Order: sequence, then C-alpha cells, then structure tokens
Amino acid sequence: MKIAVVGVTGLVGSVMLKVLEEQGFGNWELIPAASEKSVGKPIEFGGKIYPAVTVEDAVKAEPGIAIFSAGSAVSLQWAPRFAEKNCFVIDNSSAWRMRPEVPLVVPEINAHAISETTRIIANPNCSTIQMVLVLAPLHRRYGLKRVVVSTYQSVSGTGVKAVQQLFGERRNETVEKAYPYPIDLNLIPHGGDFEENGYTTEEMKLLNETRKILEHDAINVTATVVRVPVTGGHSESVNLEFENDFVLADVKAMLSQTSGVTLLDNPSENSYPMPLYAQGKDEVFVGRIRRDFSQKNSLNLWIVADNLRKGAATNAVQIAKYLTGAIKPC
Repeated sequence: MKIAVVGVTGLVGSVMLKVLEEQGFGNWELIPAASEKSVGKPIEFGGKIYPAVTVEDAVKAEPGIAIFSAGSAVSLQWAPRFAEKNCFVIDNSSAWRMRPEVPLVVPEINAHAISETTRIIANPNCSTIQMVLVLAPLHRRYGLKRVVVSTYQSVSGTGVKAVQQLFGERRNETVEKAYPYPIDLNLIPHGGDFEENGYTTEEMKLLNETRKILEHDAINVTATVVRVPVTGGHSESVNLEFENDFVLADVKAMLSQTSGVTLLDNPSENSYPMPLYAQGKDEVFVGRIRRDFSQKNSLNLWIVADNLRKGAATNAVQIAKYLTGAIKPC
C-alpha cells in the first residue's frame, strides 16, 4: 500500500503527513514528492525516514493514492499522469474543482459523487468546506435561497511566506512580502486575484463550489473575502435565507448532531467559536446562531475551522479513507 504526497514540504503538506498518521495511514509506504530543490530531503512518516523524490519518480512508484498540495500548475501537469497508472488523485488546488467530470467532495456531504471510474477528485477551497458542512443539513431541511458570507481568513491560507511576513512585521523586520500591504494590525479585503466583475477568485470559489457540492445551482451566494492577522483558522460571518421557516431550537439541535460540526453557542457564558480555539482541531465550529429579524426565514451564523486541517489536509485524508473503504485502490 503506497500513498504519495505531492508538495510534501509545504505548509499543507506537513499537516497532511500528520493527519495521515492520525487517520491510520502510518503503515502505508510514503512516496514524498517535492520540487527539484527539495529532492533528497528526509521526510519522517510512520516511524520511518523517506527521501523526498521528484514528481516523476513518484509516478513511477505507482502509488494507489496520491494527494496533491502543490498548486494548480503542478496538478494540471501531473494528476493525469498518476490517473493513467490507475491511481486515485486527491487534488487540493483549484485546478480541477469546476470540471463537470471531476467530483468536488466533502465526504460528510457528497462522497456518493465518487464512482468506480473516478480517478481525479477535487478537494474544495478551505473556506467552502467549513461553510458547506454547516449549510448542507440546513439546506436539506429548509431549502437554501441565498447565502451572504464575509470571511476572516488566516494568513496561513496564503502559505509560509505570509506567516513569515506577519511575524516579521511584529518584530519590526524587513521581510519578503506575500501581500502588497502590511498584514499586522491590518485587514486586507483581497483574497486571490480580482476578476472583471469586481469579485476575487476566492470569492467566486465560494459561489461556484457551494452550488456544486450542494448540487443546487439556484442558490444565490455573494461573498467578501478578507485576510486577517491570524496564523491558524478561518472565520466566516454567514447570513442565510431559506425557502421555509425554521425553529431556532431545531436548527441548533440539527447542527449539534451533524458529523464533523461542533456547536459552540452559549452567549451567556461568552462561548462562541474563535480561531484560537479551533486551531489544531478537525471539527468545524458554529455559534452566534440567531434569527435575522430584517428578513423572513433568515438566519445568522458564525463558522470557524482550522483551514490547514478540515479546510485542507483532513478533508483530503477523509476522502482517502473513503476510497480505502468503499472503493479499493489498485
């Protein structure tokens, strides 16, 4: 049993190895793939040391599963090569997400989208994953009409360079910039690249990916993405409008029973989700649940999750676990 991690030396790649061990893959043979400059770097996994190899050598090793976290360009070039070897590819980039033939999967919601013939599976955007995990049961019960979401996204979602910029600024050092402006003591309403419609690519992902995962193109979604000086954990203020009315107690009961979701909603004790609390955990936390009195059938939520775990590594590994249980890798 072989599993490849492409982009193994990156921020998500390192978390991926940790989650793989936690989820029972430590006895699998690891094929750690990285860029040319990292080839030969020792990678510890499952109590063993593996030297990092090129992506081409990882293909030749013929793993049963390959998890990609190396950017869209690498995924577009190499994912088909792994798939040709009958390997299941789980890709964490945006390269394949909106391809009609490629399932975009959050296992608790739509693992059924993976078939016997599937070879490339897309891991959704981190902000999408945590939001749809909360939205899915509510949509099934009440019928979603509209979603208005503002994100407060950790700099770790941009990568190591962004984290280094934040802490470099706090030390008053001159550092290489991941953002065009200071991030410490600041907020940057800019995630991804701006499109002609004035929205960013990160904002459009929340629209397009939510519709695909929930299998409902009529849901209206509008988003504003903001980077905040936090090192781990994305937060989202979400306003929902439903086709049908709800009872608040039923909403809370439903979410408290949803797999992968933890209800943290006790205002009288100042209990609510925060990135500081979510960091290092796999659950999606939801709180500040309250009716929106300005619009009928409407609800406000506050959703927080560790973007490197459930927002990336954990979701990908959960897909891998599904494959080993429901569909046996060759």
